[in-house]
Amino acid sequence: MFLFLLRRLGALALTLFVSSVAVFGSMYLVPGDPAVFLAGSTKATPEQLASLREQFGLNDPLTERYVHWLGGILHGDFGQSLQYRENVSHLLLARAPTTVTLVVYAAILILVGGLALGLVGALRRGLVDRLILVAISAAVATPVFVVAVLLLAVFAVELGWFPATGAGDGFWGRLWHLTLPSFALALSLTGALARVARASFVDSLGRDHVTVARSRGVPEWRVVRRHVVRNALGPIATIAGLVIAGLIVTTTVVETAFGLNGVGSLLESSVARQDFPVVQALSLLIVSVFLVSNTIVDVLYPFIDPRVASWRRTS
Repeated sequence: MFLFLLRRLGALALTLFVSSVAVFGSMYLVPGDPAVFLAGSTKATPEQLASLREQFGLNDPLTERYVHWLGGILHGDFGQSLQYRENVSHLLLARAPTTVTLVVYAAILILVGGLALGLVGALRRGLVDRLILVAISAAVATPVFVVAVLLLAVFAVELGWFPATGAGDGFWGRLWHLTLPSFALALSLTGALARVARASFVDSLGRDHVTVARSRGVPEWRVVRRHVVRNALGPIATIAGLVIAGLIVTTTVVETAFGLNGVGSLLESSVARQDFPVVQALSLLIVSVFLVSNTIVDVLYPFIDPRVASWRRTS
């Protein structure tokens, strides 16, 4: 296990390094000149543009800028935003509470809803299962922005049950304001997780040990808990890790639709205005979340499925 953890951490560090090179370099392949944006006008003189490039280090070689950028990241410094003229770390910390609450809220909805729908569909074959399949297929096929507009129109504007914009104040106020955005963020991903969970539960229900347990008179709830759910958690954990990590990307649409001052809306505005330091920091953050989530799932997999641990010991 120690060697496995060491290998996974080494692979994580190497992948993060390669990702940082790709993220930093790709930002300078897009069209447009950051100095023009910094000048605030397309009519800036060449002397003004040259002064801005010198001030922000845009004339330095790409490798030198990368080394400086990476060194700053290792010390918690992501540079200065070209748009806000403020440290990127401060911008992220100011907006992180809204996004973190939104992602955690949506993740809980996804896990509870996806597992429940998948399990009910696997156990209640027939009409109930077909209705659940139709529902989760519709959820997966519906774009996030469409769900956001529908929720706003019905529950915020028409019925007035929830606020339409803003993140709220205090713990309960924030939860209340983020209810509609969380449901909009979670709906399609809940359907994706439910589809995988249902297939995994159906496969576990058809195993021989489940049939033997039922023939021996073991109560159905115990069969489901010990033999069905436990053996089906492997693929469910894998897809759940990817789904939850992808929430950060999807927040861009939801936060913009609901007027939330979070990390997602910051990414959207930074891309539109070519704010390279912010885009680089957020892109690296998203990649890191994906990689760390996958690593956590890999580490926990032997505890979820002991057969994997046995295979790794013998291989």
